[in-house]
Amino acid sequence: MKALLQRVKQAGVTVNNQKVAQIEHGLLIFLGVEKNDTQQQADYLAKKSAHLRIFEDENQKMNLSVLDVKGKIIVVSQFTLAGDTSRGNRPGFENAAAPDIAKDLYLYFSEQLKSYGIEVQNGIFQADMKVDLINDGPVTFMLEK
Repeated sequence: MKALLQRVKQAGVTVNNQKVAQIEHGLLIFLGVEKNDTQQQADYLAKKSAHLRIFEDENQKMNLSVLDVKGKIIVVSQFTLAGDTSRGNRPGFENAAAPDIAKDLYLYFSEQLKSYGIEVQNGIFQADMKVDLINDGPVTFMLEK
């Protein structure tokens, strides 16, 4: 399982010209679910995402978490994070979890984030989404478990 975290000043997700998620300050998380991923991995990544100190304190040091700054999170399912680009020029997606399993773990991950008291919004699973963001920094981290 892979989670790509981007610290954002604002972010939004649009599906069929309708805004389905919008935040002003927090994290945009792209989540890639791979074969054999488990709830334990989702638990780990949710805890790490909630507590990772990537927001600046009063001394401009990355010393605060999304919890500390009372930020919000948008989670977007991103199966292409499971893509294998090691051979040829066309990515292979053999490592991606089946859609039903991926959806369950994606929703579970979001619920785990909510359990920390964070407001979490989601994109629409398997939809053609348009994601807009203002990356703050830019600050981007890849978490894997």
